[in-house]
Amino acid sequence: MRTSNQPTKRVAHGYALMLTMFLVAVTLIVLGSVVSWTSTEAGISARNNLYNTTVAGAEAGTERVLAEIDRDFVYQSVKSGNLNYYRLLLPVQTDWPVQFAFSDGAGTADLTGLISLGPTVVANLNSEFQGLYGLVSPYRVTSRAAPLNQNYDLSATVVQDFDLARIPIFQYAIFYSIDLEINPGADMVVRGKTHSNGEIYAAPSARLDFKDVVTAVGTIENYRHPDDPTTGGKTMPNYVNKLEKVSALVLPIGTNNSPAAVQAILDPPPTGEDPNSSLGRQRIYNQADLIISNTASGVVITTGKWDDFNTVLPPDAGSSYSFVTNVSFYDYREGKTVKATEIDVGKFNTWLANTATNGGSTLNGTAQFKMSHGLNSVYTTDNRPMTSTTVAGVRLVNGAQLPADGFTAATAAPIYVKGNYNLNYGTDTSVGQTNTANTKPAALIGDAVTMLSANWNDGNTSGTSLSSRSPVDTTVNAAILAGIVESQQASGVKHYSGGVENFPRFLENWSNRSLTYNGSMVVMFPSRYATNFWQQTGIYYNPPARKWAFDMNFLNSDKLPPLTPQVRKLVRGQWKVVASN
Repeated sequence: MRTSNQPTKRVAHGYALMLTMFLVAVTLIVLGSVVSWTSTEAGISARNNLYNTTVAGAEAGTERVLAEIDRDFVYQSVKSGNLNYYRLLLPVQTDWPVQFAFSDGAGTADLTGLISLGPTVVANLNSEFQGLYGLVSPYRVTSRAAPLNQNYDLSATVVQDFDLARIPIFQYAIFYSIDLEINPGADMVVRGKTHSNGEIYAAPSARLDFKDVVTAVGTIENYRHPDDPTTGGKTMPNYVNKLEKVSALVLPIGTNNSPAAVQAILDPPPTGEDPNSSLGRQRIYNQADLIISNTASGVVITTGKWDDFNTVLPPDAGSSYSFVTNVSFYDYREGKTVKATEIDVGKFNTWLANTATNGGSTLNGTAQFKMSHGLNSVYTTDNRPMTSTTVAGVRLVNGAQLPADGFTAATAAPIYVKGNYNLNYGTDTSVGQTNTANTKPAALIGDAVTMLSANWNDGNTSGTSLSSRSPVDTTVNAAILAGIVESQQASGVKHYSGGVENFPRFLENWSNRSLTYNGSMVVMFPSRYATNFWQQTGIYYNPPARKWAFDMNFLNSDKLPPLTPQVRKLVRGQWKVVASN
C-alpha cells in the first residue's frame, strides 16, 4: 500500500512563504522607520545648523555697532547725543552664504537696537580690570537676524551689554605705553596692577613678585630686551596672574595714539587750536589751574582754562613772585646745566592763604567756587634761550607739605624734586613712612623725573666727584607720568633703558641711603629733552635702597592726583541669545 505526503509539503511551503512575507514586511517597516528617522535627523541638523548660523548673524549685527562705538570712544568722538547714527549700522553681507533680514529686536526692520542703561557713574570694572574703577557709561546693543529664502522659518536675537569706561591711569602701579622692562638687582614687590601696551621683558637677577595681575598687548617674556646689553643670571618672576595679547589702553588724543603722538599732551597748544578738540582736551596745559610762563623778560603767572586764561596774577614780592625763582645746577646724566624754574611749594601754600591784595586767598576761593577745589595744579613753560650745554627744567622744593587739595606739577621739560615731598599731613611727618593715609593727592608730569635729596648742592660742577655727592634718606609720595630713553642700538652699541627700577632718576651716591617712594609709575612716551642713555651704577649715581610701593590711595576716586589722565576702554558685560521662534 502506498502513502502520499504531498499535502504536508504544501503546508510547509505555505508556512515558509508566510514567514518570508512577514520578514519582508518587518524589514520594510524597519527600513521605513530608519529612512524616516534619518530624514528627521537630517532636518533637525539642518535646522540646528541654520539656527547657529542665524545666531552668528545676529552677533555680527551687534559687533558692527560695537566696533564703531569702540573706535569713536578711543578717538573721543562717541555720538552719545545721536544714537540713531549707530542704530542705522548693519553688517555688510557680501559673500555671506546665508542672507539675513535684520531688526532691532523690537520689531523695527533695518535697525540695530541701542539704548543707554543709565547715567554715567563711577563704578567698579570687571574682566581683567577687576579691582579698578572707572567713569562708566552703560549701554545695551540688540540685533535680531532672520534668514532669507531658507526651508525653515526661524530667527535669533543677540543682546550684549557693555560699558564705555574712562579709567584713571594712576590706578596702575606700573603702566607703560611702550615696551616695559623690569630687571631689579634687589628684591622687589609690585602690589598693584602692571600693564604694557607693548611687550614685557622681566629677567631680574633678584626676586620679583607681582601681587596683582600683569597684562601686555604683546607677550610677557622671561628674558631681556634684544637691545639690552646686560648679561648674567636671571630669576623667574612670581606672577599671581598674567594675561598676554590683551587690547591696548590709550589716551583719546585722536586717530594717532602712538607714544610719540601722545607726547603732545605735555606741550602748550599751538595758536588757534580748539581746546575742545580731541587733543586739546587732553593737553595738560588746558587742564591746569595756573600757568607759569618763564621767558627772558621774566615770569608771568596766569589762570588756566577754568578762568578762560583771563587773570594775570600780580607779583606778591615786589616785582616778582615769592614762590617762583630761577636756579641752575648740573645734571650728570645729561651732561648739561639745567636752567630750572623753581617752585617753592611751602611758599605757594603761604601765598594761597594770603588775604592781602596780591595774595592768593581770593583767587583760591574763586577756584573753589567754580571747580569745587582750590588751586591744586600748575603747568610751567620755559621759553628762555638754551644752548647745546643747557636744558630747561622745573624743580620743586620745600614740598614736604602740599596744599590742602593736593598738588600736581606739570611741564614739557624734565622735572626735579629736591628733598622730601608730600609727607603725612599733620600727623607723623618723619622720613621713610609707608603709611600714606594723610598724604595729599599729588603727581609729577614731565619729560623725565629726577630725585634729589635735601643734601643736594647747586654748587656741584661737572668736576664734582660722585663720592662727594652724598644724599640723605628721602621720601617722595606722588604719581609720576614721564618719558624714558628706550633700550636701543645707537651706532652699533646696545643701550639698556634702565628698566622700571631706574625710572625715577638719581644723580647722587645713594649707597647706604634709602628712597621711600609711594605712588604710580606711568611711561607714556620716549623722552625728548632728557635723552642721554642710562649708564651703569658708579658712573653718575649709585642707587638707594628702594623702599617703593604702589599708593593704594589711588584706588579711591576721591584721592586721585589732580590732572590724572584717563585711558579709555569698551568693557564687555553680559552676552545672551534670545530665540525668537
